[in-house]
Amino acid sequence: MSAPAWPRVAIVGAGAVGGYFGGMLARSGASVVMIGRGPFVDAVGGRGLDLDTVQFREFVRVDASTEVSAVRDAGLVLFCTKTVDTIATARAMTPHLSPTATVVSLQNGVDNAARIRATTGIDVMPAVVYVAASMPAPGHIKHIARGDLVVGPSSDRAQGVASVFKRAGVPCRISDNIEGELWTKLIWNCALNSISALGRARYGRIAKDAAAWSVVESVVREVLEVAEAAGIVLPEVHTLDQAMQGTLGIATAMRDAFSSTAQDIARGKITEIDSLNGYIARRGAEIGVATPVNRALYALVKLLEQQ
Repeated sequence: MSAPAWPRVAIVGAGAVGGYFGGMLARSGASVVMIGRGPFVDAVGGRGLDLDTVQFREFVRVDASTEVSAVRDAGLVLFCTKTVDTIATARAMTPHLSPTATVVSLQNGVDNAARIRATTGIDVMPAVVYVAASMPAPGHIKHIARGDLVVGPSSDRAQGVASVFKRAGVPCRISDNIEGELWTKLIWNCALNSISALGRARYGRIAKDAAAWSVVESVVREVLEVAEAAGIVLPEVHTLDQAMQGTLGIATAMRDAFSSTAQDIARGKITEIDSLNGYIARRGAEIGVATPVNRALYALVKLLEQQ
């Protein structure tokens, strides 16, 4: 019995995350177009995508374009832009999108799919992304840890997306509590991203520093309090100790990684801090939960951005 046909895949916002997952799909036989900035497109068009993982390094042939209209024939669209670009990119993409395409948001934060849906009417599937990857040079994806996804809620469409990734060797599970899964990752993002950026520290160093880990605990406590007040059910995270163990697990598994926020600051780019600690500070203010540590980290990262 022959394997099912691959969908044509478009990566919108090709960077470290989109490059890794799109590269894995292309390496396995899918037809992939990566939509990104000029230097990325030039590099990939010349030599292919340099997919440099913990298990192998290969140059993978993919199509590349600077035009968002390249989504037009895609059956699967991986939406990987920075959260600051979510709405503008979604609006630009919508006129070119096939009505039968499945769009999956592979972004940080908890509200991207809802924002895209409210703005464009596209029924976006949220995904939780666990991967430590960077792009040290245009078209060079450096992967150092993990590389798995959670999608949901359960449906035939989610089953189809999960099966595509699994065929490419990417672990992908389905959750009926995708909101809780997104918030679980938000805990770890809020706890580690800003501290990695402000301290110019890899995750492993943060985990070994008692003073830094005390700040992590304060951040996690505030996020849990906001989640509880907002009625979010966190899967397998019911206490502060469980949340801290989960955070330690992430920091240990990705010990050699700088956070995406730290990478953005190092490159002089706008970060996603508004969707991380900034989101918790705003949400806490809306529902009457104090978040002084998240608010302070948010303000400090914003000051760095201005430099």
